[in-house]
Amino acid sequence: MSVRVSVTAAIAAGLIAVGTLSTISAASAEVAVRTPAARVDPAGPAGMQTAVFAGGCFWGVQGVYQRVKGVQSAVSGYAGGAKATAQYERVSGGDTGHAEAVRITYDPRVVSYGTLLQIYFSVVADPTQLNAQGPDRGTQYRSAIMPTTPAQAQVARAYIAQLGRSGVWKRPIVTRIEPYRGFYPAEPYHQDYLVRNPDSAYIRINDLPKVKALQSFYPAMTRPQPVLVGS
Repeated sequence: MSVRVSVTAAIAAGLIAVGTLSTISAASAEVAVRTPAARVDPAGPAGMQTAVFAGGCFWGVQGVYQRVKGVQSAVSGYAGGAKATAQYERVSGGDTGHAEAVRITYDPRVVSYGTLLQIYFSVVADPTQLNAQGPDRGTQYRSAIMPTTPAQAQVARAYIAQLGRSGVWKRPIVTRIEPYRGFYPAEPYHQDYLVRNPDSAYIRINDLPKVKALQSFYPAMTRPQPVLVGS
């Protein structure tokens, strides 16, 4: 179905043969880091709000936010480019302007935008990787935040500056704050992919460690069951 799946599966097959897959999976979990809470995080307006984050393959990004309390839905899709090119085959070429992204609908009375950002930087994405995340390479896998309101943009700018001063990472943060130009849901087979394919080599190596890190770092904010697109 996907180049990233077939390549990772082939690598995993070789690792299983020599008994090292569990070691590689454990190493993947070490990417997660504890980040401080956002200092600038005003109360959001009443009613459901929307956040859009791009952080590499959308399977893992969706899989994490589906488990966050206060999130009503997390949908995999494409953001940053035109509607006409919002298809997986086109986006995979890396020349559409799109990033694989996730649209999060959340209740600000339960989870703030600043907390969503804290989860993003601590367990979802490595903000020091340029146009890449984990094994995936290309602008479509860039680390980007696409605020849907001026207030979100203010919180995002302040939090990235705060993290830059914190010294959490030795390398500079390259996560971009991009204008929100619309969001286009991905094909049905991409939705709830982590939940439906927990035994996939790609998911086990790259994405399940993120879910485990969420559960470890933010137990009070973790749902016992994910909220699914297909439910």
